[in-house]
Amino acid sequence: MKKADHDTGVSWSAFFMVLCTRMRVLAIDPGYDRLGVAIMERGESGKEVLIFSTCISSDKNSPLPSRLHSLGVAIDNLLTEYAPNAVGIETIFFNKNQKTGIAVAEARGIILYLAQVHGCTVHEYGPQEIKVAVTGYGNSDKHAVMDMVKRLVPNVPAAALDDEYDAIAVGITTLAHTRGGI
Repeated sequence: MKKADHDTGVSWSAFFMVLCTRMRVLAIDPGYDRLGVAIMERGESGKEVLIFSTCISSDKNSPLPSRLHSLGVAIDNLLTEYAPNAVGIETIFFNKNQKTGIAVAEARGIILYLAQVHGCTVHEYGPQEIKVAVTGYGNSDKHAVMDMVKRLVPNVPAAALDDEYDAIAVGITTLAHTRGGI
């Protein structure tokens, strides 16, 4: 008896490639004074794995174009060294200081440009979306997010700054939202 062929429209080789593709993310909490970054990937168990994290600072005494240049060089170096498939970045919201918001938007522009140059998909998330992905509650405070990040990713450096935690939270969010592939 002949087995029925069912055309699902899915190429099994393409499906297998998606399953075998390493998902590596450069996650960023944007800023121009201090930028949190994290390199994360999904481990074989499906859990989030932190490869590297830090805060990148720019010289406060330098003019903004020089500061943006140094941040751009640092991001370009991370994209080259770690070769992520995707960049996850937090969207900005303007608070009382619009001058700071504009400078952060300019830093984001450089990051988005470099992500495209390096062939990365870009995933942007708002603060509440990140909080929901990490804690399950969109109005969580910073301490609740940091506590949950430590539970989900046990190898967070002990001396990590809040911007670094925020970048790791962006990485967790990006990996959660891209479980089915890039």
